[in-house]
Amino acid sequence: MLHQRLLVVIGSALLLAGCAGLEEGGGQRSDLVLSSLAQIGRPYVYGAEAPGEGFDCSGLTYYAHSRAGLAIPRTAAAQHKAAKRVRRSRLRPGDLVFFKTGPSSYHVGLMVDDGRFVHASTSRKQVLVSKLDTPYWRSHFIGAGTFIR
Repeated sequence: MLHQRLLVVIGSALLLAGCAGLEEGGGQRSDLVLSSLAQIGRPYVYGAEAPGEGFDCSGLTYYAHSRAGLAIPRTAAAQHKAAKRVRRSRLRPGDLVFFKTGPSSYHVGLMVDDGRFVHASTSRKQVLVSKLDTPYWRSHFIGAGTFIR
């Protein structure tokens, strides 16, 4: 498991070295993406926000932002409300994407590149990367935002 995470982080660092959009916002965009990607495979645990415990969706984004020196609200709904809005067509690595997955359920992920986001999946019970442009995520998408100023 540790070996797998190390390979993901190294591969991600190489991939991100050439990604457009990471240079603006200081190192915060790359810090956000790398901190999130380093958690791939960690278990989904409701209310958790640390590598040793696992993560829920907003716990992962909360953790990544804290590692990048940014203070954000803890829950997905509060993050959605407080984030500076970003148009879907203008998404960049490190931006947050928000979904409404039930009557009072929200989900959040962090963009890795122009089409993928990392998130703590309740259905897959772990942190993983998904494509934003799948029918499920497209139909539940409610907005995007950033805390990078």
